[in-house]
Amino acid sequence: MNSSPSSIQCPNPACLHPDNSLGRRLCDRCQTPLVYRYLWASGEGIEQIPAGTQVGDRYLVMFPQVWLDTQPALLPAIPTEFPAIAMPYLHLFAQRLHVPEVYGFSTFEGIDVILLDNVPLDPSGQPLPALETLWTKVSAVRQLYWLWQLLELWVPLQTQGVANSLLVPDNVRVEGWRVRLRELYPDATGGATAKPPTLAALAAVWMRWIKSANETIAPQLQAIAQQMQTVPTNEAGYRTVSTALNQLLLERAADVPLRLQVVTRSSTGTQRSHNEDACFPPEGKAIDLFSSTDPLLPHLAIVCDGIGGHAGGEVASQLAIRSLQLQIRALLAEVAEQTELIPPDVVMQQIEAIIRVVNNLIAGQNNEQGREARQRMGTTLVLALQLPQKLTTEMGARNTHELYIANVGDSRAYWITPRYCHQLTVDDDIATREVRLGRSLYHESLRRADAGALIQALGTRDAETIFPTVRRFMIEEEGVLLLCSDGLSDNGLVERSWESMTHGLFKGKMPLEIVAQTWLELANRHNGHDNISIVMLYCRVTQEEPTLFDPNAPATPSELTPISPLSEASRALLYDQDAEEDLEPVSEEPQRRSPNYLALTFGLLVLFILLGGMGLSIWRQVDPVGFGQTWERLLQPSQE
Repeated sequence: MNSSPSSIQCPNPACLHPDNSLGRRLCDRCQTPLVYRYLWASGEGIEQIPAGTQVGDRYLVMFPQVWLDTQPALLPAIPTEFPAIAMPYLHLFAQRLHVPEVYGFSTFEGIDVILLDNVPLDPSGQPLPALETLWTKVSAVRQLYWLWQLLELWVPLQTQGVANSLLVPDNVRVEGWRVRLRELYPDATGGATAKPPTLAALAAVWMRWIKSANETIAPQLQAIAQQMQTVPTNEAGYRTVSTALNQLLLERAADVPLRLQVVTRSSTGTQRSHNEDACFPPEGKAIDLFSSTDPLLPHLAIVCDGIGGHAGGEVASQLAIRSLQLQIRALLAEVAEQTELIPPDVVMQQIEAIIRVVNNLIAGQNNEQGREARQRMGTTLVLALQLPQKLTTEMGARNTHELYIANVGDSRAYWITPRYCHQLTVDDDIATREVRLGRSLYHESLRRADAGALIQALGTRDAETIFPTVRRFMIEEEGVLLLCSDGLSDNGLVERSWESMTHGLFKGKMPLEIVAQTWLELANRHNGHDNISIVMLYCRVTQEEPTLFDPNAPATPSELTPISPLSEASRALLYDQDAEEDLEPVSEEPQRRSPNYLALTFGLLVLFILLGGMGLSIWRQVDPVGFGQTWERLLQPSQE
């Protein structure tokens, strides 16, 4: 059935009447959420196609080069052999934070069109702003971070012959901290004699922005741009520019204090008998710099998902956690002794070396026990290290705000703010491998029966065949770093629930522990087939001491609704406080009742609290989202 230009089809294949009017959010017939997938159409002259044009009985032109797929449940047209223009997108899949993905192909009046997904468009299909339109409206740190990301993209794009993509200002879009490219432009446009773009060409583009850069960094950026015009376009020249830009970025980021708080939650799940996941830090209350006596905390967070059954996976994940702690502790001690900043590439090499050491420890146990093929134990890994290198600023010694993310396997890292959720890692599975090798499009490879099978994990092979992914990010805004095993990330649960799960936290009305626990219970409800592990690192960048949720702070009428016995029971349950602590004021208050009457009253009160706590626990398990929202409302000022 073909869709008309004014309708969009329901993605539910069992729906008997799939056509729906554009603009609806739920299917008229089956109430399935409708999918609005906006694509970027790339091809010669495509920008001239007017809005409202229907292409191939499937796509509807919404804005210049923005097409809506009105049949999102169907695979798009895919040729038996991909054209050369599509190959850089496939090979650069690991850069999907910044680079679009190929969705499919089409034609319009004889013009070949490549359709791109994961493009810088907002939920309504409108293009995200170009970098230069927001340049003067952001902080000096963000200006530097944008340029740093562009410089990081230079080498991989140059390797694929598409570095020209960075030389078209309108092609460089931004979403908060994140730089995104609208499409890729080939370098070789002048035949065999054409020369690849140089760092001097990149500097010429930067200069149009540097002229209006924040006054605290403009002179230094001008010096860096001049450097780019004289250094050779090779590894040595790139390193010279990278070192200067990194130094400036770290100095400016360190002007503002960084405050961290970390918490861990883990569950066996509803269908497993053992928990093969392992995490660091151990489960408990949220930890910050002031409550920790361990130099690893709150700077280090790890999630490992064991492979090989209870007899192997649990051992591998626990061994990885213990070994990583020892290795990272040694790294931090080495960093503390340095008098100069360690470059990001050196830190990443050290983290990669640490992961290889841990891999060989697990692989060695496999060899000693004679484990072969599928019997070999292993574990996935996602690790976050906020490296506390010190810089002396006008405000004193400051943390450099560097965040290193390493992963092997399919455990993930997400960066979440009140405005967006970005997946920072790429899974090491067959679906990803097929794309990076240029054999398949991502949504096509996801339909394989073995799409989620891992292509690497710690301990299953020797270190020479393990390739960890390590990347450096900067913390320059308030946000939550979420590390999780696939027990949480399966079925797009993070992407579907991040906003409601973190709303109360960012409003200062829900503690980090409750957010993590509520997310864990939501995962048990939807993905309970697997173990679930979560580590949340709450990052704040502020001159002032942040006001975190304090469950022990005395409440005033302007802060809380009147406290009922149920809310007291709630506090005892949610904050791991003993019931006796809450009852002490009652038992110590002078009473004139008879001893028997006092005992009866005390017993009834304890029974009421226990029943209330049981009811609250059941409510939180059945409807964790509703529980979180109600808890947030209880903490809103009475005036609201």
